[in-house]
Amino acid sequence: MSWELFVGLRYLRARRRVAFISLISLISLLGVTIGVATLNIVLAVMTGFEQDLRDKILGFNPHIVVVSYSGALAADQGLVEQVRGVPGVVAAAPFVYGQAMLTVGRSASGVVVRGIDPAAAGAVVDVERHLESGSFAALAGPHRVTLPPEDGGTTVELPGVLIGAELARQLGVVSGSVVNLVSPLATSGPSGLVPRIKRFVLAGVFESGMYDYDTTLAYVALPDAQRFFDLRQGLSGIEVRVADVYGAREVARRIETALGGFPYRARDWMEVNRNLFSALKLEKVVYGIVLCLIVVVAAFNILATLTMVVKEKRRDIAILKSLGGSNGSIARIFILNGAVIGVAGTVLGNLLGVAGCWLLEHYQFVELPKDVFLVTTLPVRMDPLNFLVVASVSIAICIIAALSPARRAARLVPVEVIRYE
Repeated sequence: MSWELFVGLRYLRARRRVAFISLISLISLLGVTIGVATLNIVLAVMTGFEQDLRDKILGFNPHIVVVSYSGALAADQGLVEQVRGVPGVVAAAPFVYGQAMLTVGRSASGVVVRGIDPAAAGAVVDVERHLESGSFAALAGPHRVTLPPEDGGTTVELPGVLIGAELARQLGVVSGSVVNLVSPLATSGPSGLVPRIKRFVLAGVFESGMYDYDTTLAYVALPDAQRFFDLRQGLSGIEVRVADVYGAREVARRIETALGGFPYRARDWMEVNRNLFSALKLEKVVYGIVLCLIVVVAAFNILATLTMVVKEKRRDIAILKSLGGSNGSIARIFILNGAVIGVAGTVLGNLLGVAGCWLLEHYQFVELPKDVFLVTTLPVRMDPLNFLVVASVSIAICIIAALSPARRAARLVPVEVIRYE
């Protein structure tokens, strides 16, 4: 141990007549501890929100969507195979996208209809992992059902549809119920324009954990969607899954190059949800800056403590200088004091932060309303990088707070102190 550190630690343990200096040092230590712990817990929760939201979005949406500026894509299997051959692509499948209204009796709700290839879509999106009943395979063929008496009571074969659990509860339907899909695009009839209506049977229910998806999303087989939206053999686009979700943008550019550029366009998930994730990142930064003020307040306590130590130890400093102590050595005594408080408070804060995150992760103290937030409980994800950044910033703030008292001690003139002491 260097003599500067030895003297500095002795100064933090003040004598009884100036015990308030030790008390303020303890308060400074607790301030740093609480600030670091709070900052780590909040950043862990914010990171959890971001990752949980990303996983839910990518569970029901492809990593990349290939569309055409000129409208619907031709149902060309060679085009899909060309996309699958691009390096970095794991799977690709065609899809049809459109809006419609789902009705049962007097109940109705607007939905987003996604027509998928039941055999290939499971490799692109993770919807099947969230199914409470049914499967994608149930969309591949018709289902024999008996209509209610008011609709004739006959036995017919109807295509299947998958909807969210919340939407099923709102409409009061269960697996096997007959529902009507109404298109906003009217068709010409003998009496003029009439809405396009097609019957489906509820083949399964999924629950994503995201209220918007569970109330507005419906899956049908690709041929049924093409007939319903009158696309003939057209496609809305091709959905793609990649090996590295954070490298999706680079793979999207490769796909555009492989397809020859215009009129094809490949949009990655970060581009589609750019505003949402930018807002989450901004909130994370703002919360971090605001909570850093807790550590800054503790640093002011360190500044006050060391200033009083310098004032109390003027005679000791003068004697040390008279014995040959340099200005740099005297300054290091008080800088090390601030560093000791900062390191000890940061270590304790990190331990307290890990304990708090573990408690929030294993014991759900806070419940969130599902229709307001995208999750029902606080998600916690501890990122070692966040802990490292918080620790570095905390220690740096404490050392900076010690610079002013250290400079004041280093400038002290021994002759003037000894003359009057």
